Amino acid sequence: MPRLFTGLALPESVAGAVALARGGVIGARWIEPEHYHITLRFVGEVDARAAQEIAETLNDVRRPPIPVRFDGLGWFGGDKPRALVAQVKADPAIVELQAEHERRMRRIGLMPETRKFKPHVTLARLRGVRPVAVADFLGSRGRLDVEAFTAERFVLYSSKDGGGGPYVVEAAYPLG
Repeated sequence: MPRLFTGLALPESVAGAVALARGGVIGARWIEPEHYHITLRFVGEVDARAAQEIAETLNDVRRPPIPVRFDGLGWFGGDKPRALVAQVKADPAIVELQAEHERRMRRIGLMPETRKFKPHVTLARLRGVRPVAVADFLGSRGRLDVEAFTAERFVLYSSKDGGGGPYVVEAAYPLG
């Protein structure tokens, strides 16, 4: 069964600039830049019929291109850090696209996403990393200086069992 999610891919030049923030945290599993993306809607494992329904409903999305601006570095997990991220500004266009994906997934019978949408690019997955190591990383990197870009498409991705890359583009849908 495929494990699916929708997202925005980063242009190669932007992914390369974001990747410059990597390194310096022992125990971090750094994500390869070619796998950087902004998740819009995590779907999870579905059968072939549901995957087809997802692909079809996404084909009906009509939205303009989306401006994407970065907003510094951060982490998820609070006192038990689980990910280092490049934060993305929650521009209304990206929030509206994510909300449309959520509505469409619910309409075809998928369970609602329970996590609040926080646009980001995962830089590293963390296990057993202490909060002080995350604070040191964030303090040493300063601000994230990455150029904005315009997303011209969104993508339906699949991933291997257990999550993480490599990711496969199952379908791409134009914005605009």
